[in-house]
Amino acid sequence: MAADGEKQQGHRPGIYKQKNKGHKHGKHRTKGEIERENKGRVSVTVLTKKQRKEQKKMDRRHKANQLRKNKKDMVLTEKRRLGSRDGPPHLVVVVSLHAQADAGAITKLLRGEGAGGIVHHDRCISGVSDSFGLILPRFKQRFTFLSQSTADMHSLLDVTKIADSLVFVLDSTEGWDTYGDYCLSCLFAQGLPSYALVCQGVSELPVKKRVESRRALSKITEARFPDARLFPLDSEQDATLLLRHLGTQRQRKLGFRSKRSHLIAQHVTFTPNNPVDSTSGPTGLGTLCVSGYVRGRPLQVDRLVHISGHGDFQLSQIDAPVDPLPLNLTVSRPLKPSKGGDVDMLDGGENEAPVRVLMKADPSNRESLQAEAEVDPMDGEQTWPTESELLEAEEARKKKRIMKVPKGTSDYQATWIVDEGEEENGDMDEESSDDDDDDDDDMMDEAMDKEDGETDSQDPGSCRDSEEEEEEEEEEVCSTERVGADQRYDEHMDEAAEEEGLKRYREARANEMFPDEVDTPLDAPARIRFQRYRGLKSFRSSPWDPMENLPLDYSRIFQFQSFERTRRRIMAEAAAEEDGAMDGWYVTLHIIDVPFSVMESVQSGKPLVLVSLLPHEQKMSVMHVLVRRHPSNTEPIKSKEELVFHCGFRRFRASPVFSQHTSADKHKMERFLRPDAPTVVSLYAPITFSPAGVLLFKQRNDGIQDLVATGSLLSCDPQRVVLKRIVLSGHPFKINRRSAVVRYMFFNRDDIMWFKPVELRTKWGRRGHIKEALGTHGHMKCVFDNQLRSQDTVLMNLYKRVYPRWTYDPYVPAPLTWVKKEGTVEMEDLDME
Repeated sequence: MAADGEKQQGHRPGIYKQKNKGHKHGKHRTKGEIERENKGRVSVTVLTKKQRKEQKKMDRRHKANQLRKNKKDMVLTEKRRLGSRDGPPHLVVVVSLHAQADAGAITKLLRGEGAGGIVHHDRCISGVSDSFGLILPRFKQRFTFLSQSTADMHSLLDVTKIADSLVFVLDSTEGWDTYGDYCLSCLFAQGLPSYALVCQGVSELPVKKRVESRRALSKITEARFPDARLFPLDSEQDATLLLRHLGTQRQRKLGFRSKRSHLIAQHVTFTPNNPVDSTSGPTGLGTLCVSGYVRGRPLQVDRLVHISGHGDFQLSQIDAPVDPLPLNLTVSRPLKPSKGGDVDMLDGGENEAPVRVLMKADPSNRESLQAEAEVDPMDGEQTWPTESELLEAEEARKKKRIMKVPKGTSDYQATWIVDEGEEENGDMDEESSDDDDDDDDDMMDEAMDKEDGETDSQDPGSCRDSEEEEEEEEEEVCSTERVGADQRYDEHMDEAAEEEGLKRYREARANEMFPDEVDTPLDAPARIRFQRYRGLKSFRSSPWDPMENLPLDYSRIFQFQSFERTRRRIMAEAAAEEDGAMDGWYVTLHIIDVPFSVMESVQSGKPLVLVSLLPHEQKMSVMHVLVRRHPSNTEPIKSKEELVFHCGFRRFRASPVFSQHTSADKHKMERFLRPDAPTVVSLYAPITFSPAGVLLFKQRNDGIQDLVATGSLLSCDPQRVVLKRIVLSGHPFKINRRSAVVRYMFFNRDDIMWFKPVELRTKWGRRGHIKEALGTHGHMKCVFDNQLRSQDTVLMNLYKRVYPRWTYDPYVPAPLTWVKKEGTVEMEDLDME
């Protein structure tokens, strides 16, 4: 027995003991009471799980402060890195927006000794004469200045894509002229980096008029640049203030360039693959060595590079030459001599110091230049049916078709007897393209107005002749002068362009007054003419298979299972990359198999811009762009008309299809680019991951390119269904209470029976269907949900899927050079004020 002093040890429950819920007595315990009861104890189940406990108020506040501080430090680091020892030089592009504004005087002031800078390298940008490197020991910054003429629009857009800051030179009285405003429209649509506004001539005005002049100029610039500071630049002290502002202002991030590594060429050499002939010079392909500062993301040697305006190429290796613009340069150090031959034809390097090879491309890991999928013409062939096809054939055999055949015909002979409808289908040319159908629609529309157009074009001429005869009888001298003026005016007129413009204007006006209406042909059956069209019960909810009857061009493109998911993955991988040539390094890229035309472009004085492509960005697919019509252009732009595209760093020509911007699974095609609503432009083009700005230009016959629309990338989706609608119209001949006899929609009985399942509608909102055909001349009895009005029109909607034309061309001809003269913009003999 146990001793009396000893007490029996009671059982103590463990941590895994079941605890039932207590009675809900209606009271509420505060967090403090719960903490006092727990006394710091934490259950085992909470310790074993992830730490997702609810944070306290102070913890949340501290975390928000830490995130805010980290973001602020990151922005300050990027800002201080630009132009410093570790980052690339601050690239500043000087652009003149007025014919009277002199950009050369601005760069002359900035390179002066009074501004506090040291000009280290003239012609530091390859091929550009008015460019120089500037070192400011006082600010511990380095700049690269480039004066770009607005006459070459392609070069202007290419340079501003990678510029860190823009300096707009304004006129002291007018600000900018008409062409300067046009250039600003293009730059704003593409994406504008940080900028500064400068003007000259303010100090030359009287003291009393200076304030009024600056106030008037500020009022002009408020429309484009709200809250922008205007810098007068008449002395070296003003130049110092401008340099300080450029080095400390906030940098605007552009999404399409911050996601990719890019550079502007500062030294270019070309080594031909074949021996150079002394008589003809270098031709064919060769290796292009491009030196410059890496900007944006780290540059990978296995990635493809795109040279703006020339195409995609592969890299062989990346070298690290000596930095030509070191920040530790002092005033006593001798300046580097200016090299007029920064564009060389060499077989080796130019630097005296040994060049260090950073990395070489691995042929097994290097990305391919394949842009189109390989098409196998035998891919659609099969030697033996699949199991599903055998089952379908068995079911079709069981469902016997009832046919009327001559008496005594065997089953084998009956299988060769076809119905009337099948004969008609067999006569159809199924190999005709959608473009032919579109052309036929246009021809049908044009045939209506052909005679009227001829009379319209002749009648005004006859009236004009009669008026001129009367004027000759009254005033012979005035008539002679007017005839001479008319002849001089007609010398600059292109009659073919005038006729084409009149034709396009009439088509646009007819489409606006009678949208999508097409006349049924009299000489051909409607079931043959519109064989590719079908009716839809509801445009919104009726199904349409996106993989049905795809064109042959779809076998040449690539498609993503989920484009948005792929885009997010590639962008995340690009942001996490830490290998390769880092931002701010001065490197030399060895680009292989480059045509000599690239070198000729550099030798002609055009800047060379390179960008590293992300994975899959060299492959072709169906791209969709969301654009808005530019208000300066009012000319009708027809669907499938060739346009010039500036998409991100790319520049190419293509023939797009216009469609409505909706959230449905089917989208109606627009015959013309609408001026009052956003439009989706679909085209065959290389894949580009958003964000990226898009500019659309239309090239005239005389070589000038007009800005048509601006927008941004929408998606890459070959399965986006774009439907073209045509409307067949008929007139109610006899109207009853719920039915009516309609004519002029069809002209034979077979067409009525063919389109009988399609629903009808009227312009006044009535709906109905065809009940039966009356006679053989196209009259039909139709039933509607209410009585028709005599002025109503019966309509039938038919749809077919359309695709863009494969006219992609990466080589865009340079637009005709603009010449500025005394505030006007002229092109040869044409005044384009």
